[in-house]
Amino acid sequence: MADGTLPPLARRKFLLGATVTAAGAFAEGKRTVAEQPAGERAPPLKIIDFHNHYVGPNFPLATLASAPPALRSYWEGVNRNLSDPGSLMSSIEQSGIAARVINTPTAFLEDADGNVPSDMIPRINDAVADLVSRNAGRLYGLATVDAYAGETAARELTRAVKELGLRGVFVESAKRDLLPDAPQARPTFATAAALGVPVFVHPVTDPAMHNRFKRLGRLGVRLARANINAAALVALIESGTFDEIPNLRVVVTTLALGGVLLAGGFDDGARLRSDTPAPNRRHVYVDTMGLHPVLVRAAVDLLGADHVLVGTDWPIAVEQSVPDRLRTALSACGLSAAQQQMVASGNTLKLLGLG
Repeated sequence: MADGTLPPLARRKFLLGATVTAAGAFAEGKRTVAEQPAGERAPPLKIIDFHNHYVGPNFPLATLASAPPALRSYWEGVNRNLSDPGSLMSSIEQSGIAARVINTPTAFLEDADGNVPSDMIPRINDAVADLVSRNAGRLYGLATVDAYAGETAARELTRAVKELGLRGVFVESAKRDLLPDAPQARPTFATAAALGVPVFVHPVTDPAMHNRFKRLGRLGVRLARANINAAALVALIESGTFDEIPNLRVVVTTLALGGVLLAGGFDDGARLRSDTPAPNRRHVYVDTMGLHPVLVRAAVDLLGADHVLVGTDWPIAVEQSVPDRLRTALSACGLSAAQQQMVASGNTLKLLGLG
């Protein structure tokens, strides 16, 4: 459908049996574009990846300090990619995509007390803007701020957008006991809405949940980060932030899908369903991290194809064959060619003010 929604019957069937429905669709449409007869091939997808991290060579990464011994080698490889603009640019070609939207998480730079020097954040934004300007059309940049720093963060966001040309803002899901509904974060969200740029609300490691779940291994660590990303979304919904800032648009990761399901999949709290007139849906977007048909189908079914966008979490995850995998996942959702292109890049370009 042109508005990016699926028919109510399809939504009901999915909510009653998401895994069975999506798995069946996947089995029916799992042929890659390359395997299809020429007459059946849809136009190639232009893909812009919204979820990518970059720090650059001039800032000290702190990720190894907390890396367990078993993952130290993995994080050393991640750090090399995070620090090297050459790796970033070559990854675009290797992944078969058109462009990346880059951000610099403060979590990668924090000291043992969870702090980043105040003068570092403007320098990060200057560096990102410089790299983006030298790779126009291949890179787009989000500003980095400490969203919980009140008016200081709002002023830096304004500078990064108006003076540097960055097209959104990256914020962490929490800081110590604070979630995005905290008064300290309100200036950042209000300023983003006033500037017309999206807020990428990204998972962060919550110490309490991390300690509780880390014994479950890497999946447990991911579960803890998923919970805090979902909690950030629920905090924005339940606090009335979206009502108070009607032009606010936020992007969460696939890890926050539990929060999206809670807010949209139950009749007593259907705040995000694509078939309701409730205003909250227009505020929320979710990425495709994982590129799994079941996950993508869940996001599309609840929010609509116009509120889902490609995100891979590079270089934390280095995805291969992105065009084929994305086409398979989107075909499993039953999306038209136009809707598939919306997810692949149209929604991101529109969020960035380029559509």
